[in-house]
Amino acid sequence: MSGDEQSQFGDNVKIITKPLSLENPVIVEGFPGIGLVGNIASQHLIDELEMEYVGSMESKYFPPIAVLFNGIINMPVRIYESKEHNILTVISDIPIHPTISYEVSKVLIDWAQSVNVKEIVSIAGIATMSSEEKVFGAATNDDMLDKIKDYVEIFQVGTISGISGSVMTECFMRNIPAISLLGETNSPNPDPRAAASVISILKTIYDLPIDTENLMEQAEQIEIELQKLAEQVKTSEEGEQPRREFPMYG
Repeated sequence: MSGDEQSQFGDNVKIITKPLSLENPVIVEGFPGIGLVGNIASQHLIDELEMEYVGSMESKYFPPIAVLFNGIINMPVRIYESKEHNILTVISDIPIHPTISYEVSKVLIDWAQSVNVKEIVSIAGIATMSSEEKVFGAATNDDMLDKIKDYVEIFQVGTISGISGSVMTECFMRNIPAISLLGETNSPNPDPRAAASVISILKTIYDLPIDTENLMEQAEQIEIELQKLAEQVKTSEEGEQPRREFPMYG
């Protein structure tokens, strides 16, 4: 970003941002996955809080695409900030292939520590046979679990796959407080309703002025617009363990 300081982490994956002034921010990340829940929820958070674009993540391993907004080129993995709410949001419009998930999550958490992150929120989808639109939650320690236990269905036993799982594991290994919010979906297609359920939890936990009604009203249009991205995610996940995950209760 010309004219600004640059922060770079890693050789193959780099994060470049403007100088940030937030103190101990909460970082929310949403990468494409099942139902595109993380991507949709993060974009809605950015829009509702009118967050400012401050940087991006780059890698030679990312697909060779350019992202367009109203005819203007933008980066596929972007970072936004809200000074008012002390939040940074990392959003991706490209799926992260399993082979680079570890490296991407490591660089992401390196950067998070460099800005003295307070805690991290990882948003993703979870596939079930139900259509109740629950939100499942997990955490890296007891204090963070206590923070969400009254608002989510605790994900007792199971796995969190993909980049979201890598991020949570990296946080656990470094003793960084983190929570995972998993929106229940019964389809691999874009699911704005599951994203809205997650946003409602985020709104409650962090007392954020976010409206989810407009997200629900735009659900059908969002589903159409994001269908192509969902197909990219599906392709990138081929060869992984079965994508349908079932919460198991202990």
